[in-house]
Amino acid sequence: MAQSFDYESATASDEAEASPLERLAEIAARTAEETGKFANVDAILRIPVTMQVVLGSATIPVANLMKLGRGAVVPLDHRVGEPVDVVVNGRVVARGEVVVVEEDNSRFGVSLTEIVGPLGQSDS
Repeated sequence: MAQSFDYESATASDEAEASPLERLAEIAARTAEETGKFANVDAILRIPVTMQVVLGSATIPVANLMKLGRGAVVPLDHRVGEPVDVVVNGRVVARGEVVVVEEDNSRFGVSLTEIVGPLGQSDS
């Protein structure tokens, strides 16, 4: 017996205050409570994932790769100002802008500008 879940009503009240990941966790918790399929959603939310921010990529022949040395510059396919991809476990989940972390000017962070939905759909 399948139950339907109204995503819009679940997120409308706190949408401006919660981050997209917090909204997703809340929806998962509500869905689990309503369907009774998951006894402990907290266990699922504690599963570690690998997150990467992809600044760009390049394709070069092995011969050119072997010629690279210290100080070599490899041009990437992204330009300055273009959004970077946020990848979780090999799947693009968001795009964002590279920023300097306020507390520590020697570190970078990513400000999310777009959440990528299922099948490459985006939720800007």
